[in-house]
Amino acid sequence: MPLSPIDPQSPMVSAGPRGRHALEMRVREIEEENRTLRRQLSQSQRGHAHKPPHVRHSNQSRTYSTEEGTGDNEGQRSGAPGNSTDCAQHPPVDKCEVRHQQFTKKKLNTWIVIKDQQRRNPLHFHFITDSIAQQILASLFHTWMVPAVRVDFYDADELKSEVSWIPNKHYSGIYGLMKLVLTKTLPSALERVIVLDTDITFATDIAELWAVFHKFKGQQVLGVVENQSDWYLGNLWKNHRPWPALGRGFNTGVILLLLDRLRKLKWEQMWRLTAERELMSMLSTSLADQDIFNAVFKQNPFLVYQLPCFWNVQLSDHTRSEKCYKDVSDLKVIHWNSPKKLRVKNKHVEFFRNLYLTFLEYDGNLLRRELFGCPSEADHNSENLQKKLSELDEDDPCYEFRRERFTVHRTHLYFLHYELEPASDSTDVTLVAQLSMDRKSVVQLDMANTKKALIVPAFETLRYRLSFPKSKAELLTQLDMGTLFTFRYHVWTKGHAPTNFAKWRTATTPYRVQWEADFEPYVVVRRNCPEYDRRFVGFGWNKVAHIMELDAQEYEFVVLPNAYMIHMPHAPSFDITKFRSNKQYRVCLKTLKEEFQQNMSRRYGFAALKYMTAENNS
Repeated sequence: MPLSPIDPQSPMVSAGPRGRHALEMRVREIEEENRTLRRQLSQSQRGHAHKPPHVRHSNQSRTYSTEEGTGDNEGQRSGAPGNSTDCAQHPPVDKCEVRHQQFTKKKLNTWIVIKDQQRRNPLHFHFITDSIAQQILASLFHTWMVPAVRVDFYDADELKSEVSWIPNKHYSGIYGLMKLVLTKTLPSALERVIVLDTDITFATDIAELWAVFHKFKGQQVLGVVENQSDWYLGNLWKNHRPWPALGRGFNTGVILLLLDRLRKLKWEQMWRLTAERELMSMLSTSLADQDIFNAVFKQNPFLVYQLPCFWNVQLSDHTRSEKCYKDVSDLKVIHWNSPKKLRVKNKHVEFFRNLYLTFLEYDGNLLRRELFGCPSEADHNSENLQKKLSELDEDDPCYEFRRERFTVHRTHLYFLHYELEPASDSTDVTLVAQLSMDRKSVVQLDMANTKKALIVPAFETLRYRLSFPKSKAELLTQLDMGTLFTFRYHVWTKGHAPTNFAKWRTATTPYRVQWEADFEPYVVVRRNCPEYDRRFVGFGWNKVAHIMELDAQEYEFVVLPNAYMIHMPHAPSFDITKFRSNKQYRVCLKTLKEEFQQNMSRRYGFAALKYMTAENNS
């Protein structure tokens, strides 16, 4: 699929009809791309093989011998035009051959994007992480349920002693040195692995890179790309003194490692002796593992297979990456190897940024399709999910809504490590928004033994900067001054009108209110309450349906007299834009509402008639 870039600086934040129109057009483009990708995957599931449209084939293939015995360099040298390769000349990669990728990860504010819609091979990820990152990533992969993907974790704390003796000035800290100990860390049966930094974006099938292992000759055991800045030439500033390197040196953001051969060459002893010798004069590393790798390469150039530079286009400061390619369509891997990340300077940075953001907009559920003909470990949850999804009609205009009812969304946890000690009286409260509340209400209203939904009155402001009221009295003052309004007072009064804000102004004790049509307050409920109906995804009726279900199960709606929340202004979401601009979206929402009401009638019988009557009269 040709990638249609998203402009992150205009549609999402621009105001007025023109900005809204641009956002609506982008939403339609993304929807059409996802529909097309689903159709392609559906066809491949039925055995109709097709060539991935983003892989470009060319009859231009050149081989260059490189200096100082580093092996043959496929593609063009720095400054030469083009980076085309003849994929047909690559030794074939078995369709079901497992590709191993290794990452070292501590913080989760970096990324690795491999959204490989045309993937034909199983993947095995190896993560070196701390304990918190392991919990987060394990939850992500477990809930994502991507077939033919295996994930293993290695405790970084157990490896720190292997490299903690090396003084290091790089911002990655000690984690930036752990690539050096992979021969000891990874399983002895593992013969080869692709090592990737976590600030990498793949723009092609990683199987192409895996195929390069077949090009290694003689004693070549590491595949790397030449460094694209002048760092190792030592001429960036006065008195700049880098570690020794071959020519421009090599970047270690992407490495192909033949682990079995490295072990036979006694890699551990090799890099340690080199590091100890160089540290006597250099005192510390500036670029972490990369300095030590390059010092080893300087002494042992026969170890290196030089990869074409499109396998690691480096967007660092003082980069010469623009000389690495003739056209951005030739790129394979984009490496954001500057602390500035998306704010790096490059004449094509908008293209790179938009490519990354476009990947984020793709439908991750597309990756849950089984690889054709590649067996994987049985996952009954995934099998049941795929069975339910396969029974849906993908040509149904409301397919995306119906699919959401069965979809298990991938969960990416964000949390601070904390050892919880549960309260003995079972009055613990889980907060699911940025708010706090007094728990005396929980005890007094006997929440543990009764069916109650505690309503937190909602207000909003049109100001982007607001001094948040520290008390109810201060909030009422802002309400009287017009700084605050009751939530959606201007556009959808019915949603919160039953809260009875007039009564709340003077209330000192909790009071009960009755359900009304379209009521959608924010509530605090017991954990075992009915879940949200998953068919209502995006904008419209998710909270309304949930409150209706609570009322049908005879929950009491109780307004808290001293609790409140304030909605802050923000740019419109993709979903509300689709609701406003797409007639089919609104038609589907109406259809689903009618189906939900019919389901309510079947479950609750005569008692549910009031919901249909109220809806018809509203």
